[in-house]
Amino acid sequence: MNAEIITIGDELLRGEIIDSNKARLAQRLLLLDLDCRHQVSVLDDRSDMRDAFLRAAERSDVVLVSGGLGPTRDDLTTEVLAETFGRKLELDPASLVEIEAFFARVGREMADVNRKQAYFPHGADVLVNPIGTAPGFSLSVPRRGGAGEVVFFAMPGVPRELDRMMEEQVMPRLGQLLEVRDRGGAEGGASGAAAPRRVVRAALLRTFGMGESTLEAELRDLARDGEVELGFRTAFPDNFLRPVARARTAAEADRRIEEVVRGIRQKLGPIVFGEGDDSMESVVGRMLREAGKTLATAESCTGGLIAERITDVPGSSAYFLGSIVAYSNAAKRSLLGVADALIEHEGAVSEAVVRAMAEGARERFGSDLALATSGISGPDGGTPAKPVGLVWIALASATETHADSFVFAVDRSRHRSLTSQVALDWVRRRLLGEPLVGPSLMRRAGGSSAPG
Repeated sequence: MNAEIITIGDELLRGEIIDSNKARLAQRLLLLDLDCRHQVSVLDDRSDMRDAFLRAAERSDVVLVSGGLGPTRDDLTTEVLAETFGRKLELDPASLVEIEAFFARVGREMADVNRKQAYFPHGADVLVNPIGTAPGFSLSVPRRGGAGEVVFFAMPGVPRELDRMMEEQVMPRLGQLLEVRDRGGAEGGASGAAAPRRVVRAALLRTFGMGESTLEAELRDLARDGEVELGFRTAFPDNFLRPVARARTAAEADRRIEEVVRGIRQKLGPIVFGEGDDSMESVVGRMLREAGKTLATAESCTGGLIAERITDVPGSSAYFLGSIVAYSNAAKRSLLGVADALIEHEGAVSEAVVRAMAEGARERFGSDLALATSGISGPDGGTPAKPVGLVWIALASATETHADSFVFAVDRSRHRSLTSQVALDWVRRRLLGEPLVGPSLMRRAGGSSAPG
């Protein structure tokens, strides 16, 4: 069975928002071993939408449509699908009741335009939306120019509503369609049998500190037997590894994935910091909680970004004590106790000052660990001795303070992001008992540790 994804909305083609829905849908199709052969985006335009629907009905078995189910004049998906395949729109009373109940729950009066969301093409199967006002629907239509039917699934464009509907409504229906296909192939005998459907398992490993080409070189001997595919993807400042295994049984697919993941971890060691939805801050938070340790920060060039990332994690109050954003030299003196002589002789962006910042934060908050950053994020402010991109990072504990410098030749936003990632990674590495290092291609000088 071939699948197609159609996303609808002017904002997608104008570049106003990133079309993440294609990726969300394709990832779920992969779990069913469904081939996604086409992905299309179209404007909120009747003619363009009709053309996309007709093309899909010629070449695909399953079509996932995202967007255009809202109440406004540019939400046309339901109307155009009905017109394209000669179906009348019919009111579904149960859906109207659910939409009215939604507005009642949030204490708002339902506008009359929302009634259009309770109309569906004749013969459609309504897909419940428990967290929004736009129910979806599935619609089976005759294949254009061939035998059989094509099934369209129309879903909201709002990602959280799309995810819920795809998981609870669409995936089970797709599973049933595949079972019917498999039974039909088996009953048809060898000449008409479809290829046996395979079980798919995938993992997502998150890495930091090693470039994509270096990762490929390190893993050159893994996933080469055809049983597992290994994909690489960059999402600054991290790199993701995506092993995908297909097998006749779930147990076999699981075994293949586990073997490859184990091999990757053995090859890369602490370069792999998480799996799935793990973020660096969530991993660090989990490790701090498990170790019974606390953390504080003193930030200059990162301007509170490290603290923001830490506190984005629910439950961070168990291990994060606070932050001092000491952007000016005066703040470094008064809030962190950095000596005037250090700032005057070494400069704010220096090993001596960043060490004093980390130690000052640890002392004031009484934390087990404390991070500090001081750098030149640019685009101005650099000198030959201290170029734009230079950053010093320090991590203080009760026994020692480690500091290191890097030159991150990136724009201001990515400079702050990368600095915060290195700093958080240092906490992770300290808790693992691993060396405190930074991105391999961006080092300025060797780090050093000294008594706190």
